[in-house]
Amino acid sequence: MAPSDAQDATDDRPAPGAVADTARGTGAETIRGTGAELLVCVKCRRGIDTPGEARRPGKVLADRVAGEMPEGLALREVECLSNCDRGCSVALRGPGRWTFVYGNFTEEDAGLLADGAARYALAPDGLVPWRERSEHFKRNCIARIPPADIDPALPETSNG
Repeated sequence: MAPSDAQDATDDRPAPGAVADTARGTGAETIRGTGAELLVCVKCRRGIDTPGEARRPGKVLADRVAGEMPEGLALREVECLSNCDRGCSVALRGPGRWTFVYGNFTEEDAGLLADGAARYALAPDGLVPWRERSEHFKRNCIARIPPADIDPALPETSNG
């Protein structure tokens, strides 16, 4: 067994949700100053007819995730991410980082979303290693956009 395989076989990685909890506490200093942001589409209807001025599922998700956000990670409500057929949509971005757009969130996914956002903020380039992503983040990526200032000589990392 290769050393990396032995490391992967251990169970000392944080459980889903643990990263957001850590980031809210003593680990917050590693997130502060990263410029990482979570954008949540508040106009999302998630395929549900919302008559009149009823709160849309995207706004409910934004309100719920606000209470779960790790310190130092910015939450921005946005009007539309043009991903209306794929549930509630969010984006993760930051200076010098890859940007990701994810879909298929529900109003009940605030903890899952906060955890994924914390993992993103803790990754210097925004590329969370595949094995550290929750199933939702593995299966619901809509777009992956390189940083504007990407160095073409640098290889991609953390995608497998």
